Amino acid sequence: MNIGTLLFTWLHGKRVGTDETGNVYYEERRERAGMRRRRWVLYGRGPVEASRVPPEWHPWLHYTTAAPLPLEPRRVWEKPHQANLTGTPQGYRPAGHDYAGGKRAAASGDYEAWTPGS
Repeated sequence: MNIGTLLFTWLHGKRVGTDETGNVYYEERRERAGMRRRRWVLYGRGPVEASRVPPEWHPWLHYTTAAPLPLEPRRVWEKPHQANLTGTPQGYRPAGHDYAGGKRAAASGDYEAWTPGS
């Protein structure tokens, strides 16, 4: 976050709540004529990454709900948050990717390339 965001938050923000990762959620104090109040998040510990917003807060940030969803215990089938690793050395690289060796399995023998006019 930068000094402009902090200043705007200090001057215009009303704290709505926090989540388990330390993200703090804000809403504008005053209504603007013909517009809805802005909503934003100041990320806690770790990188600024939109995928760090938990499912309880995502609908509120995007004006789907008027209030954040109630915190409920996680169900056994719910996985813990995993950061978006795209673009990092830990990101997914399928077989045949240059960084994963550049070799892919041979295509099956039933493939025929299309040629125009045939």
